[in-house]
Amino acid sequence: MSTKRVYLDYAATTPLAPEVLKDMEPYLKDKYGNASSLHSFGQEALAAIDEARQKVAQFLGCSSGEIIFTSGATEADNLAIKGIVERYKIQDTRYKIHIITSAIEHPAVMETCESLNKEGVEITYIKPNKEGIVGVKDVERAIKENTVLVSIMYANNEVGTIQPVREIGKMIEAENREQRTKNKIIFHTDAVQAINYLDCNVDHLHVDLLSLSGHKIYGPKGVGALYIRKGTPIKRIQDGGAHEYGLRAGTENVPGIVGLGGAINNIQYFTRQSFAPQNLGGQASNIQYLKRLRDKLIDNVLKNIPNSQLNGSRELRLPNNANFSFKGIEGESLLISLDMEGFACSTGSACAAKKLAPSHVLLAMGLSPLEAHSSLRITLGKYTTEKEIDKFLEILPKIIKKLRKISGATGRKSSSVPKESCFE
Repeated sequence: MSTKRVYLDYAATTPLAPEVLKDMEPYLKDKYGNASSLHSFGQEALAAIDEARQKVAQFLGCSSGEIIFTSGATEADNLAIKGIVERYKIQDTRYKIHIITSAIEHPAVMETCESLNKEGVEITYIKPNKEGIVGVKDVERAIKENTVLVSIMYANNEVGTIQPVREIGKMIEAENREQRTKNKIIFHTDAVQAINYLDCNVDHLHVDLLSLSGHKIYGPKGVGALYIRKGTPIKRIQDGGAHEYGLRAGTENVPGIVGLGGAINNIQYFTRQSFAPQNLGGQASNIQYLKRLRDKLIDNVLKNIPNSQLNGSRELRLPNNANFSFKGIEGESLLISLDMEGFACSTGSACAAKKLAPSHVLLAMGLSPLEAHSSLRITLGKYTTEKEIDKFLEILPKIIKKLRKISGATGRKSSSVPKESCFE
């Protein structure tokens, strides 16, 4: 058994960056005021929140008054989707509300839409193509006279596919100019997995609402944010005080918000520096470095492990994500075996890990339940080293060979399978 544990599940959560913890520490100890209090303790906390709000706004290219802090992306998604529905319900009760989303969304969006569907809201789920990409034309064709909201994630949390959010946003703007629907269509994106790696300027993306989370960007758990474009019709869904411009009641998590601001502030350093941190080595940018490690991982797995396939687009995917299916392998058994060797991976979304059903994302992409149950997601991060990937590539084929032998399954060499036909 390996003596050193290797973390390869950065899509589930990231470690808290030391510099972010340092930013948070004063507000966990000495600066403990309630930001709603008028005395100096409270005003000190309020100033820290304002500073963090400005950092998030600067990153997204919006005004600080358009940022609402939440307990995480799940709450942000709920506020975005339910808040729009509730506002439109108030405005006009004469017609049924229609929402468009994709069949590969995170459970925070999927479950919210399913809950609203039970209350009479009409939901259209757009299926992706076999590479996990949602078509702009498919979204456009789904628009109806009563459509009020489109929610499409920026990058998928399981297979890492990058969605054409900007193109969808521009299409929705055109639809709104033509006034083909009873009300303006609002566009929301869950950008949780994208924040670290992609351009998230809200004007560039043409979005009205954007959700993000602290613990996916080397910040603390239990804090997130929702961008709400000025003028967007939205109703609060949580009653209580007038916190967060009256849209999110509840005493602010000051240390968490400070941590989120610090983590957001670090992203530009991580993504845009012309050198990688010392522990990573090399002269390429950090994103280029992760892409190189990811491609090395993908190439070696497809070449050296029989009956392996890559799930999701080879090109339009996050630089840190590799998702595979292995014929004759049960995903949970593979995870346990890897964990015993010191490697932490996953089979899909951490938020759906306790469900026994196969991944809804892989099923929507056309994989069979058997293929979906045989999946493995490896996600890299800024602390991943090439030595760790080399060790993983040494251990993984041995484990799969052993598990196939136990189950009686065999594999035909599949290194020649082209990326374009990895789902066939």
